[in-house]
Amino acid sequence: MIRNEREYRITKGAANRFEETLALMGRERASSKLTPEKQKLVREAVLSQLEDLNNQVRAYERLKSGRRRHLQAKSIEELADVLIQARIALGLTQKELAERLAVKEQQVQRYEATRYAAASLGRVSEVAQALGLQVSVGVPLPRRGEERRR
Repeated sequence: MIRNEREYRITKGAANRFEETLALMGRERASSKLTPEKQKLVREAVLSQLEDLNNQVRAYERLKSGRRRHLQAKSIEELADVLIQARIALGLTQKELAERLAVKEQQVQRYEATRYAAASLGRVSEVAQALGLQVSVGVPLPRRGEERRR
């Protein structure tokens, strides 16, 4: 997931390089030392990477556009992604969120880079409040006797 403008520029640059690689592969197909089967595998791998990068770019651009009005987390683990997506969708930079939380920008960068893994539940709640989010949590309980064993 792209979390800021710097990552956005890096990802777009990487996508452009993959596109250039594909174009170069097309022009040099006849002179390649690879067998046609290996050329096909390499091309498919490059296309797969390019598709992933383009999907990330589109997702970030969609968030930045402000068109998304609802975000959903299906698990506690996904809550971190929702907080990051909400910040982006609201047009806030990591620095602006840091100011709202009265912490340094680097702290927000660390939180987001680790998907809030080291943040306390209290801090996660403060982030949601700083973003003006209304968080709703549904917890379906298993039937008695069907609890997961770990």
